[in-house]
Amino acid sequence: MKKKMISAFLLILFANEQVFSFCGFYVSKADGTLKNKTSQVIMVRDGDRTVITMSNDFKGDAEDFAMVVPVPTVLKKSDIRVLNAELFQRLNDYSKPRLVEYYDQNPCSLAASDEVVVRGYSSNLEEKAAGVALSKEEEKYKVKIEAQYTVGEYDIVILSAEESSGLKKWLDKNGYKIPKGADEVLEPYIKSKLKFFVVKVNLKEQENLGVQQLRPLQIQFTSPKFMLPIRLGMANADGDQDMIVYAFTRTGRVELTNYRTVNMPTGKNIPLFVQQKFGNFYANVFNHQWNNEGKNVGFLEYAWDVSPSNFMKCDPCVSEPPNFNDLKEAGIWWLGKDTYNDYVNQYEPKSDKVYFTRLHIRYNRSFFPQDLMFQTTPNIENYQARYIITHPATGDFSCEAGKKYLKDLKERRKQEMEMLTQLTGKGYSDWDDEIAINEADDKQNNFITVDTSYKMIAVELSNPVPGADNSTNTIIALSFISLAGIGLYWRYGRS
Repeated sequence: MKKKMISAFLLILFANEQVFSFCGFYVSKADGTLKNKTSQVIMVRDGDRTVITMSNDFKGDAEDFAMVVPVPTVLKKSDIRVLNAELFQRLNDYSKPRLVEYYDQNPCSLAASDEVVVRGYSSNLEEKAAGVALSKEEEKYKVKIEAQYTVGEYDIVILSAEESSGLKKWLDKNGYKIPKGADEVLEPYIKSKLKFFVVKVNLKEQENLGVQQLRPLQIQFTSPKFMLPIRLGMANADGDQDMIVYAFTRTGRVELTNYRTVNMPTGKNIPLFVQQKFGNFYANVFNHQWNNEGKNVGFLEYAWDVSPSNFMKCDPCVSEPPNFNDLKEAGIWWLGKDTYNDYVNQYEPKSDKVYFTRLHIRYNRSFFPQDLMFQTTPNIENYQARYIITHPATGDFSCEAGKKYLKDLKERRKQEMEMLTQLTGKGYSDWDDEIAINEADDKQNNFITVDTSYKMIAVELSNPVPGADNSTNTIIALSFISLAGIGLYWRYGRS
């Protein structure tokens, strides 16, 4: 079977007093080395009710894929839905950090106009009754099959076990090899009398459905706890993992409670040449901020009122905002009819309210010893990670206002270069290729002076005049120190 990109799923479930979770790990029929690196999760929360939808960028053969997660009870088939993966793409495209382009007016021209263009960075069986007689294999490994069913292209088996070694042997016997060290992590869940939710691909159903890429799973439950487990999921992780959380409530933003939630820098003016590789730029911004904040934080990248009745959902927008059907598919149950044109919920003011929070969390074993705990807040302030570039005016600048404009342009570009270093921690020479492209564009505008080019400004900033203010150079030096031993590669930043 051809190898495909597989969307896998980690899910969570909670009891009234204790936290129980679908904190799963991948198991493989090969050598147990299959990895999960980046995940996306949709969380819908109101009161004690939660809907979770999750998808991961799992790679491997569908026939070799399976996942094990602990659950508190035998789940009903009606609790689980299979969704189309396009929902995640639409939410990502809409909420991702964005680049805004402005165009200067020529002060010497009587007729001039502004234009704004935006872009975002890329990242992209029937149920069986419980209590049946145990088979010899189940008795041997002290593992009991509580229920099994098929949902979409997935075969789901819910197991109970008396000891981790028995569960491990059962998985091995049935062709799955769990990652090294995962069996000891399972033991506390077994002692807590939890069940184990085992998911694998039904190749026949997959073929019948015509599904090329495995789809996300969605589950709903009620609990006073609002969290996502990440610890067991790191059992077969490969280094740092990135998680994008798309959270929806009807009261306000979602924030972490056991780790800090930090806003990404926004509204910053950066050099024009960054537009050549905006994805690389933002990857470095995120990496630099993550290191500066101590690597144990979650970053806010977007927050907005996306209620159907609110027509202003972003400023600027990089794609179409989620519509009524998107919100319903994500699991937002309190929306009634399409409230764009329907006032059926007029006696319940918050019946159509939906607040969207995008959090970006990079985690690892060293800096995230606890599962992620969340809370809904009354904060309804709009926020989006946005960065600004400004194209210079064109034409003749021989008038007095034009001469002043060129002087101000040089100062502005100097400040943009300094901001670039502060945001990314990278030196000016790291952008030589992009600066060269922009310099060629500047030369096409014969009225832009050479000393106003980013290339000349970078040289001046790197070689300050003796006796002058060297604060910029100090920033550069500190930035290079902070980068010692830190790789700048990030999956969204690949060119």
